[in-house]
Order: sequence, then structure tokens, then C-alpha cells
Amino acid sequence: MNFENALTLWTEQRLTQQEAARMLGVCERTFRRYLQRYEESGLDGLNDQRLGQASARRAPVDEVMALCDRYRSRHIGWNVRHFYAWYCKSGGQRSYTWVKNQLQTARLVPKAVKRGAHRKQRERAALAGMILHQDGSTHQWVPGQMWDLIVTMDDATSDHYSMFFVDEEGTISSFQGVKDTIAAHGLFCALYTDRGTHYWHTPEAGGKVDKKNLTQFGRAMHQLGIEMIAAYSPEARGRSERAFRTHQDRLVKELAYHGITTMAAANRYLSEVYRLAFNAEFMEPAREPGSAFVPTLNAPLDDILCEHYERTVGRNNCISFERLTLQIPADPYRCNYVKTKVRVHRYPDNTLAIFHGPRKLASYLSDGTLMTEPNQNQQAA
Repeated sequence: MNFENALTLWTEQRLTQQEAARMLGVCERTFRRYLQRYEESGLDGLNDQRLGQASARRAPVDEVMALCDRYRSRHIGWNVRHFYAWYCKSGGQRSYTWVKNQLQTARLVPKAVKRGAHRKQRERAALAGMILHQDGSTHQWVPGQMWDLIVTMDDATSDHYSMFFVDEEGTISSFQGVKDTIAAHGLFCALYTDRGTHYWHTPEAGGKVDKKNLTQFGRAMHQLGIEMIAAYSPEARGRSERAFRTHQDRLVKELAYHGITTMAAANRYLSEVYRLAFNAEFMEPAREPGSAFVPTLNAPLDDILCEHYERTVGRNNCISFERLTLQIPADPYRCNYVKTKVRVHRYPDNTLAIFHGPRKLASYLSDGTLMTEPNQNQQAA
């Protein structure tokens, strides 16, 4: 109808071709094409010739059906980005948008709800190793089992340096995450954590942490020269919280996909497959080149990342430690250690050791049995 109106006005010489084209929202050259097609085929000639024709770049129906069948059979419930990561690893050549559109058209995945107003996130650290996050997430990672996933990740790059499952988050699991990171990359500058009791003493519930009365973990970080930063809200730990939401969605499905039900097998999958794939997909380059990690210079990490307790040696040259009596063996350097203050180290495997200053006096099994003769030259931090 618009064309007929413009054609009439042009035919009556009340409009030029340029003005008639402007009425239709096209250029003058297109208006002349419309005139030619109208003279040849009437109004039907004005229809878009592409309507009803399949695009030459359209994927074959068999490819679309195979994609949807694969999703239904093995990946139901996976979000599009997770499924697309598998699709690319399996040799898929289509774009993320194509895969998403096919799954949404088949109603296998819902369309995302429109996001709200953007909230500016805290700027990332400039260098890898400047600030690390450590946190745990309790979740039913396999059917019927509530485990804690412990993650140590970099603020600058989101690189996950350590991931493993434990029955319950605590001092030992936190030590392990830090030890894995330091052993692979070196000492870092600061660690961002929640206010869990193994990280901080908090005199008043919901109040500020006590930075002078250190926990075992806090003492170890102070000994290594690593600054600890306490987060006072989930939003303050937003980077790690978002990572955990991704893990709770993806990792549960991948463990089920591979039939993994035991913690030992799950930890192997984390270290050998999942963490590497996650880092490859989600890790970002730091804003600045270089690294804030520094070498450990042969620091005795095992004797730093463990629990330390002070004891006073009794008259029988023994100490009492949690209902155990630990006999200090004969020492060529002094007759006895009666009334001397010593330090007991309890390691993650529950073995024990007694130190006098930097010198190890003896090592013990968890039941208090003497393991070896003391090594007088062994040093500790």
C-alpha cells in the first residue's frame, strides 16, 4: 500500500524518485528496482525473494538432530556454556550462539531471564600472586554425600591453584590448599578469606576479627609473611562465590557423567581433568605482565604449615600432649630438658614432633611411639 501510494504520487509527477524512495525508507536505486519488478510481476514481485528459502549456510538437519539427541541422552540439565565446552572438545565447529539457539529452539534449555542493572565489581589485582582467595563450599557433590570443596584461586586471573574434597573444612584443609599453591608457584602476598574459626578469632559474633590473637592458620601465614584479609560479607567474596556456583552446576554433572562416587576418585578427577579444563576456559590474563610470587628459598613448609603447641618438659624429661606422654630421648648436647619450654608440631597425618628452638628433638607416631632417633642438624622455621 505504501508503494502504491508513492507510485501514484510519482506517476502524477508530484514527487521525484528520490522523494518517493524516502517515503518507503529505501534509496533511489532500490525504488527503481521496485518499479521494474512491479511492471514485470505486479505487487507479488515486491515480495522478498529470500522468504521461504533455506540459507546456504544452514546446518544440515541431521547435525541439529544429533546435537539435540546427544544433549538429551548424556547432558540433560547442563547449561549451554558447560555443554558448549564439551562440544568444542569433541570436535564441534559451530559457534556458541548456534549451539545455544538450537538447544533453545528444541526447548532443551530455557532462555535466560533478562539481567538487572549492572553493578560494578571490585577491580582485580594487577599481578598474579598479589591476592589469593581461599574458601570452602559444602554441597552434595555426589548422591547422598555432603563434602566440602576447598578452592585456592588467584584474584588477578581466577586461576585455580588447588582444588580438593574433604569431609569438613578446617585448619588442615586450609594448610593443604596453601601448601599446594606455594609448592607450585612460590610465596604470595595476601590471602582473602571468610571469618571461619580456623582462619580468625572473632571476639563478638558478627564483629571484627582479632588480628593479634592468631589461630594456628593465622600464625603460619604470619610466619610466611603472608597478609591475611578478612571478608565481612558474601558480596566481598563475590569472585569465589561465583566460581563456586559454576562448580556446583558443572562438577556435579561431570562426576555423575563419569560415574564417580568416591572421594578418592573425585579428587583424582579434580587434579587430572577438571581443574585444568576449568582454568583453560575461565582463566583471564592479569592486567600487568609479571608475577608477585617469590621463591620459598627452601623454607620448611611441612614444619610451618602444621599446628604448633608450647609445652614445658616435666621432671621425667617427658611432656604431656592430649593424653599422650612423649618421652624425649637422650641428647648428646644436654643431659635433659627438665622445665624447658619446647614446641610440639602436629602434622596433617597426626604424627608429632618436638622442637627446641630450631632443632628437632624427636618424632612420634600419632599414638606417641617414638619414630626415629632425633636429627640434631634438622632445622625448622
